[in-house]
Amino acid sequence: KDLEELTRQLQADDLTPAETVITEKPKAHGSGEKNIDVNKAFSEVSAKLGEEVIGQDEFLKKLILSFKRPFVMGMEESKPASLVVISGKQGTGRHLALTEVVKEMHTSGLIGSDKISVIDLSYYPENTDTKLLIQDLFSAFQTDSKVILFENYDKCSKSVLNMVAELCKNGNIRLSSRYAMQKGMLVDVGNALVPNAISSLSAEGRYLFFMTENSPAKLQDAMGAAFVNAVADICTTSEFAPESLTKIGKKEFTKLSKKVEEKLKYKLIPSDEVYVYFAGKFSKTSGVNTISDFAEKCFRVLSEHKLFEGTEEMSFDVKAEDNNLVFVSGETKLYAEEKVASESDALQAVRAEMDSIVGLKTVKEYIFSLEEHYKVAQMRKDKGMKASSPSMHMIFTGNPGTGKTTIARIVSRYLKAIGVLTGGQLIEVTRADLVGRYVGHTAPLTRQVIESAIGGVLFIDEAYSLYRGQDDSFGLEAIDTLVKGMEDNRENLLVILAGYSNEMEEFLTANSGLRSRFPNIIEFPDYTADELLEISKLTVKSKGYKLAEECFEPLRSYYDMKQKQNATENGNGRMARNLIEAAILNQSKRIIAEKSENLEELILKDFDLL
Repeated sequence: KDLEELTRQLQADDLTPAETVITEKPKAHGSGEKNIDVNKAFSEVSAKLGEEVIGQDEFLKKLILSFKRPFVMGMEESKPASLVVISGKQGTGRHLALTEVVKEMHTSGLIGSDKISVIDLSYYPENTDTKLLIQDLFSAFQTDSKVILFENYDKCSKSVLNMVAELCKNGNIRLSSRYAMQKGMLVDVGNALVPNAISSLSAEGRYLFFMTENSPAKLQDAMGAAFVNAVADICTTSEFAPESLTKIGKKEFTKLSKKVEEKLKYKLIPSDEVYVYFAGKFSKTSGVNTISDFAEKCFRVLSEHKLFEGTEEMSFDVKAEDNNLVFVSGETKLYAEEKVASESDALQAVRAEMDSIVGLKTVKEYIFSLEEHYKVAQMRKDKGMKASSPSMHMIFTGNPGTGKTTIARIVSRYLKAIGVLTGGQLIEVTRADLVGRYVGHTAPLTRQVIESAIGGVLFIDEAYSLYRGQDDSFGLEAIDTLVKGMEDNRENLLVILAGYSNEMEEFLTANSGLRSRFPNIIEFPDYTADELLEISKLTVKSKGYKLAEECFEPLRSYYDMKQKQNATENGNGRMARNLIEAAILNQSKRIIAEKSENLEELILKDFDLL
């Protein structure tokens, strides 16, 4: 096909009435309406979208032409309406443009639905996931959506990719097994003879879109030349110019002003720099959504004021000053960015807590080094540069009582404070929480645990217990599910495995993908006698007691002896805390027996150091 010549034909205004007026709409586009003037309808769509989608004029024009093509050229029977590739960098408005075009086409009666069915191909990383893809495609084809969007083609298995390529080239997928629909689901019935068996899936009449940041050459390498030859249009976004971002900023502020006036009865009067401030919220990684997210943050600030003050009507002058957006009305000042200060306070609190922990110098240095790395990575992303996203996952090795769980809790809050994780919660589990009691129970159980930890840290203590050899099918299933969950949520989930050094080394052989996903192995050394004495002092203080100076040297000697005997069994920090608990009980007995009035001091007599 000569795409350039075809584009010129579509852009021409001299199409005959017979070509431009469809008296009976194609079944595939099915709004049910008749006598739609295609040229007029698409002209209206272009006019409306020119106001909504800013800064991507050429891309938008090409995208609308890709929708118009089958109306003018017709469609091959049983084939998709069109196969289109949308390329361009993340954050350039690709999703927004496609969504708005589909919405306006539906409003104009050109297609029968404003819905887009999204198939994220990264959900099918294994060759065995073809059946899952069939189920999802069937569900998408059951809806009235006429637009199917495929994303992340470079993150799925080759078998799945071949199946998708077949659908795009031929318009259908021949199923290797017999399927039947039961209760709205597509069920594999094997070789059973059933009425109305389904042997293929068809994309007839639907628009198939592929969205990617990769070049057409990479797409051809992955999908094959036959797929690329079937592509009708390649629509590519460009990076936003500063003036376009300012227009977008103005549009978002205008929407905010309208919403505030309607819902809160507040009037916003902006200065010129406000639009630039809004534009400055644009992120090359998240795109224009960050501007609308900021507008929503402003609305929440104003809503809080309305909630607490209860004022009926107010006018606010809106200014950009001191790296903040300020809403001013008389003596009232509201700041859009107040949350920044609280995040800074949270980070300082986490650092102070980490500093208060006795010992673990090398562990602390490693954890704190993460902040510098992520700051630089974010700076590179904001400038549109490539930024490495190394695996965050960690393995904590060492004897019990060396602070592994404590450090994991702090890491979860620390990574939230520096913006790496969104939730910061710590979900602590063992084998019993991940491995089911019967066949088919383990994978859903493990997935449920993973979902609860998204945005935070999943801490698996004694992780080596998940692997009890190749005959432990339940444990291996839990590990496989864990690996897939880590991959699916790699941007917002940190998994920390904890256990003895030797056992953890054997555990890493359970799945070929484990070792590469846990490059950060952190050894927690046993506490020294001096460090255990310091832990004892802090524990005593935290419980509201004082430790007599006569206890210092005997305790140090006791800890040194116990660590030399067997650090693994004696429990490190746990040993110190248990010793203090016992001393407090002994002190109570002593005070009653001796009728002492000193209720806070622990003396040497209270400790059983034999």
